[in-house]
Amino acid sequence: METRQIQYFLEVAKREHVTEAANALHVAQSSVSRQIFNLEDELGVKLFIREGRSVKLTPLGRIFYERMKQVWNLMEDAKREVEENLNPEKGTVRIAFPISMAAHTLPSIIYAFRTLYPEAKFQMSNALYYDLIDGVINGEFNLAMMAPMPNQEKETKIKGATLFTENIVALLPLHHPLSDRKSLRLRDLRNDSFCVLPEGFVFREQVVQACNDAGFSPQIAFEGKDIDALKGLVSAGLGVALMPEMTLVDNTPRSTVVIPISDVNLTRTVGVIYPTQRKLLPTEALFYDFLLETYKRLNEFRN
Repeated sequence: METRQIQYFLEVAKREHVTEAANALHVAQSSVSRQIFNLEDELGVKLFIREGRSVKLTPLGRIFYERMKQVWNLMEDAKREVEENLNPEKGTVRIAFPISMAAHTLPSIIYAFRTLYPEAKFQMSNALYYDLIDGVINGEFNLAMMAPMPNQEKETKIKGATLFTENIVALLPLHHPLSDRKSLRLRDLRNDSFCVLPEGFVFREQVVQACNDAGFSPQIAFEGKDIDALKGLVSAGLGVALMPEMTLVDNTPRSTVVIPISDVNLTRTVGVIYPTQRKLLPTEALFYDFLLETYKRLNEFRN
């Protein structure tokens, strides 16, 4: 089995189209087809089902694909480790994050890091909560920012550290009857329409649970695909929302007000995780240590 065969196989499996894979690889379609045929011949199984111009992985092909993704990531990591050991300040950090950290948290910390190490590079991905955990375990990336931090006793394949704890606040339309309050009780919103994230988002579960703990079930009127969508819904006067405080730093929409919640200790932990079964590459280790030291100083300053 050759490296080229693995590379071509992964590209075809990802795109489910031989021609598109060939274009992405900048090689002839015939070359891709030949390498796939040789790989299937060597393995003695069919990896793809041909459907006109498209292809689909067979059940065995799907198993092989998941394993080869891990192998390919390990090979790429090995090459990067050799390069970065020579100069870790010029390497690449592969990191993933939830969309709620895209506007402020992650850009701010990357800017601070690159002030010290201007030649460091980043490959960034955003994903849902459980996909972040799976991506770290499977080697799609080696670091992931998380909120809230997962239970490391249950998730034995990851380790990490909590960087800080942030408050959850209420975002209300400007002309809401409670908009002039210094603070409010969560129960004060029991008769309001709520704007929440879709099913499957951990933060939605936290919002619903907080309302239940306050003695009511939230009247969910609108769903927004991300935090910015929720801001837009509240700004349009369509309902209220609970928001992580950090998502509103320098980004509170017009026609809304942010009000602290006083009757429940509503917070979420924010941290970073990495795999237990692989060590961080030199530049990633440098960034991880930078995260810990930076937020340690910030937390001391806040206290």
